[in-house]
Amino acid sequence: MKKMFSRSWKVWTVSALLFGCVAGVLYKVSPFFFSTLLPVEKNSGERLSFQPSPSAALPLAPPFAARTLDGKAVGSAQLAGKAYIVNFFASWCPPCRSEIPDMVLLQKKYESKGFTFIGVAVNENVTDMRAFITKNQIGYPVFMSDDKIVSAFSRYVAGGLTGIPTSFVVNTSGRITLIITGGRSKEAFEKIIVDALKKPELPQ
Repeated sequence: MKKMFSRSWKVWTVSALLFGCVAGVLYKVSPFFFSTLLPVEKNSGERLSFQPSPSAALPLAPPFAARTLDGKAVGSAQLAGKAYIVNFFASWCPPCRSEIPDMVLLQKKYESKGFTFIGVAVNENVTDMRAFITKNQIGYPVFMSDDKIVSAFSRYVAGGLTGIPTSFVVNTSGRITLIITGGRSKEAFEKIIVDALKKPELPQ
């Protein structure tokens, strides 16, 4: 019994040391794993309690490049200096379908002010998504998701992207200010857009 306990203790000790070493390496190589996860604003009665941090403390949105379903380039280069919301959605998702009409209206209202939605269609085929875009008169860029874009944004959410709709709000400085899971009303989205369009105050 004593030998078994001694062997177990040695195994536990070695495991703990290995874990500590791996954690230390990860922190040195990529402190992102420990410091850049943002609060996730879940759908709870339109509660908007997230308080933005100073701009310098917010993580930069990941660089990406894609082609929309109508063949136009969209990505970090085209969006530089703009506020935008990357919305992971699907036509078969009820809360996604519910918020899209409001997003379409808000796109028309704020596009000229330097804002746009970016739709990322999840688990869809091109033909069905094109028909969905036409039916819903979606005027903002939409492209098909792939492992690369999902991986790029998943790292900002503890546990990764696990449901839709999930939206990433990016301000005019190219930093992620808010992550939203679940649908939003027009009023809630509009407040988020107005905040994202504000020029961040630089620390004194």
